[in-house]
Amino acid sequence: MSQWHRLLFFALLGLIFAHAFITTVMRSSATAVPQFLLALSFLPDTGAYRDYEACGAKLDVSLDWHPPPKTQVNDLDKVLHSQGVYGFIFNSSDGPKNDYNFCNMPRANPETYRVPGERYTLEYVEVVSRHHKRTPYAANLLSEEEMGAWACDDEMMFYGAAPIRRGTASTYWTVYSTDFNPFSPNGTNVNCQFPQITSDGLFDSYRHGTDMRAVYVDLLEWYPETYEQYTMHYRVTNNHITSQVASRMILGSWREQESQQVAILVQPAQFDSLEPRYPCPAAKRLLDSYGPGSDSSQWQEHLTQSAALKQRLDSITGVDPKDNAWSDSWDHYFDNLAARTCHHKPLPCSKDDPSNCVTQEDADHVFRLGQYEYSYIYRDSPESLRASVASYGVYFAELVQNLRHMMETQDAADEPTTSSRMQWRVNIAHDGSIARILSILQVSQMVWPGMGAEVIFELYSKEPERAGGMKCYYLRVLWGGQVLRSSHPDFRYFDMIPVGTFLAYVDGLVGIKGEKIPGLCAGNL
Repeated sequence: MSQWHRLLFFALLGLIFAHAFITTVMRSSATAVPQFLLALSFLPDTGAYRDYEACGAKLDVSLDWHPPPKTQVNDLDKVLHSQGVYGFIFNSSDGPKNDYNFCNMPRANPETYRVPGERYTLEYVEVVSRHHKRTPYAANLLSEEEMGAWACDDEMMFYGAAPIRRGTASTYWTVYSTDFNPFSPNGTNVNCQFPQITSDGLFDSYRHGTDMRAVYVDLLEWYPETYEQYTMHYRVTNNHITSQVASRMILGSWREQESQQVAILVQPAQFDSLEPRYPCPAAKRLLDSYGPGSDSSQWQEHLTQSAALKQRLDSITGVDPKDNAWSDSWDHYFDNLAARTCHHKPLPCSKDDPSNCVTQEDADHVFRLGQYEYSYIYRDSPESLRASVASYGVYFAELVQNLRHMMETQDAADEPTTSSRMQWRVNIAHDGSIARILSILQVSQMVWPGMGAEVIFELYSKEPERAGGMKCYYLRVLWGGQVLRSSHPDFRYFDMIPVGTFLAYVDGLVGIKGEKIPGLCAGNL
């Protein structure tokens, strides 16, 4: 064997050992992955490697919690002594496009959407939206009689099933109650589920769908004129209200789908990552140690200082002051009162004295306290990032895999096949889903994600400036239709961030393919 043959043999042998080493390490705990290996993110289907640093990515990205700045939302003194709710809207689905509106949150729309420069090509979009306006949850009703104050006989909730390629009747629920059921409220005709998307919420869902189409089909001309099931997916949670929203949102975007069969994705309830519902006792223990129900002095402070308001509301509504569900946080009062004001229903009055009612000033105070609580739970507490990563890390692992898959299919061939090119995913979820996303992105100002609240992840590519250069990928994140501002020093303004920086951040927090999450959820955070 000649000297050159020997050199070639040992070089090939070295490459084989290097590949085996990298593969072994990548399959181990993400804490053991050195930063230089993250520079070569493995794309499993093609075996290709990408040098993200060449595209400006920062791979030694901070995995620490970075506190948000002090604002009127998380300044307890302002929360307790302000008037109104900082200009936030709680009584209408209409309002300025960029203003916080709990009844119908701002979102991407053709009037305020900022189109990137011509050098960037949009490759992939993933949307996560909260459902739209609904009745309160049953646990948040002030009394059984309140059920009768909600009318849902102006809508149909379709439920049914059919074997594949077989027909079925188009069945829908008609909710009713009778006097012969001893558990139904006496003299009250109940025709709603609690919760249920109201007809107003269904109308807002349709408008949300029209806005999505107006941006990504009409304005950008990025997606075709008609819905294609192989390039776009809708996903919901196991809570039926998200499916109610999906049906109207789909129609708003794709009128040709009226009365058609459209598949929407859902994971099994036992481990759904979108709501989320996968078991994570460690995250619950951590939240219980600093949030609702905890003895934490920081949590108890706002409850102590708002005790007089709580006592007044309990005396009017008849809520038991010892009921922990109504005393551990302002969540229940917030949900009940916001549902009323968003649907133009009167604030509650005392049964014994109808002239003694909850005032708008009382409601505004509750709304400020609710905003403060969400900010503390998901951003202000130093424990918030760890709790959110454990309880929502699986979704982020899925998200980065979607980004990687799109880049992989783009690089594998000049013309990806239709079946391999999933361009657009729309997820319909809940306020806790959106809040955890914002928590992990370390949003600068945390608020309670209202009805229809929306986060969008947009993946862009940019062709190399010189021949033989590398195509680079960038991520833009929109919150409420505008570029998200983060307290994280490596992101700040989430506008065209090198995607490698984001992948290094998520991989560092949740592990490659989410491998850290089972251990985090089973251990002590």
